[in-house]
Amino acid sequence: MPVTPVTPVTPVTPVTPVTPVTPVTPVTPVTREELTMILRQLFDTESSTYTYLIGDPATRRAALIDPVKEHLERDLRLIGELGLTLTLVLETHVHADHVTAAGELRERTGARTVGSAKGAPCISDPVADGDTLELGALRIEVLGTPGHTDDGLSYRIGDNVFTGDTLLIRGCGRADFQNGDASALYDSLVGTLFVLPDHTVVWPGHDYKGMTSSTIGEEKRHNPRVAGRTRAEFVAIMNGLGLPPPRKLDVAVPANRACGRVEL
Repeated sequence: MPVTPVTPVTPVTPVTPVTPVTPVTPVTPVTREELTMILRQLFDTESSTYTYLIGDPATRRAALIDPVKEHLERDLRLIGELGLTLTLVLETHVHADHVTAAGELRERTGARTVGSAKGAPCISDPVADGDTLELGALRIEVLGTPGHTDDGLSYRIGDNVFTGDTLLIRGCGRADFQNGDASALYDSLVGTLFVLPDHTVVWPGHDYKGMTSSTIGEEKRHNPRVAGRTRAEFVAIMNGLGLPPPRKLDVAVPANRACGRVEL
């Protein structure tokens, strides 16, 4: 019988060795806010004062809002840890419950101090309603918000507003000393702050109940001193508070009009 020819076997192509995959190093998440603005809220337990550190991520320039003298080293340490350079110190008003660190920060860092022209005469750059400040790529809008004192300012950065003692969470600053005026405070609340978009985040100068932030919309609806109140009702509430003077009033006000220099 004829023999059937054997079909040649196709040679097997050698398998190319697989290059090991290098493990990917996990990336630390960056919040959306920190892509546009660095923000840290700091607290003084004695006076329940909030200090705010604001930074531009691109240029690393920074500002402090309402720094407290006793926490100067804490604030400078945080600025260094975050790789920032302090260029502005912003005051919302001449404070009566703590002594500012503004003057010493200016001496140690070269930062410019900013506040109302009606406030401390020692500040570097007096500002008023409608002025703007540049912090790297950040634009800081100055809002005149008198009433708690006659030199009250708020600072708006994008969707954030730093309101000092003018607007607190479910409250507002008193208006019975330092040329305070309850009617002017009503105008600052209703006519200046409450016209901002409802989603604007409110960062107050104080809080006494463990709250940290709010929004303009929340305060328009739920702030018991002003929500749904007429001017006359608001003034009557403010005039009837009967609060004692701030404990540090006699020391803090003259010291803060000298940018934090305490005369012994």
